Amino acid sequence: MKHNTILTMALYSALLLGTALFGGGTVLASSGVTATPSTQVIYVDGQRVNMTVFSIGGSNYVKLRDVGKAVDFAVSYDAVAKSVQIDSDAPYVEEIQTPVVPAASPAAAGAISVPQTDEAPFVPKEGEVILCDDGTTYTVTNMSHNRDFPGALPAAACDWSQFPEVELPKAEVRHFKDETSDRLFIRNLYETRRMQYTLYNAIGANSETWRDGKSVLRSDGSPMARVQLGIEKGIPYEYFWPWDAEQIVRDFNSCPFGLFQMEAWDVYVNGVFQHTMYKTHHIV
Repeated sequence: MKHNTILTMALYSALLLGTALFGGGTVLASSGVTATPSTQVIYVDGQRVNMTVFSIGGSNYVKLRDVGKAVDFAVSYDAVAKSVQIDSDAPYVEEIQTPVVPAASPAAAGAISVPQTDEAPFVPKEGEVILCDDGTTYTVTNMSHNRDFPGALPAAACDWSQFPEVELPKAEVRHFKDETSDRLFIRNLYETRRMQYTLYNAIGANSETWRDGKSVLRSDGSPMARVQLGIEKGIPYEYFWPWDAEQIVRDFNSCPFGLFQMEAWDVYVNGVFQHTMYKTHHIV
């Protein structure tokens, strides 16, 4: 058998940590001893290899599959026999894991998914069931408040091609339910674009950020005013509704420098559409 020394060490560590170590990750051994990540460096034939190392009781242990990959011998797991299979004469083959896709619930089977596009506003019909990101569903019962839709998106009043391309965030569908209310929040990509285009025109109309038909740049070559679509969870923000383009323009002109984060969300309570909320965050 080749690689005797390394293989013996790997087998010992696999037996100690069991199948949990074979699968990967920080684990608790059957004895109750905690396995924590180690900074130990591993070399194979004088070459440093990237390998996850665990420290248990002052000793370092590695995953058997990682050793097999590093020194090129076959490692596999027989789920029926619950045993690790090693072939020192066969080459290592990367394990292919098939993701487990949970079966859809009867309610989710007939639900609609929110489209991941900004080409048109998403306006569900009354009675439609929406599939939420957490796998639950939400039934829309009343859309009468949607009559104040602000219409077509703004047209370019300056050369938008000068702005760096910004990434469109995911149209998330967040569902929150408790004893008092059943709430749904859908990130509205179409209205998020409205905020972006309104800000672009405000940048082009401000002499501090737009001169001689061009965007004013920083010393590093980036625009004085930058735009990001989407606001990370946990970051404080300001918001308003209904839509008011002048709100965006006023806020921008008060301090036309830095990073402007923005996103729009449709708000539903107990099945009833309430309004579209426009959220902003400014980092100078």
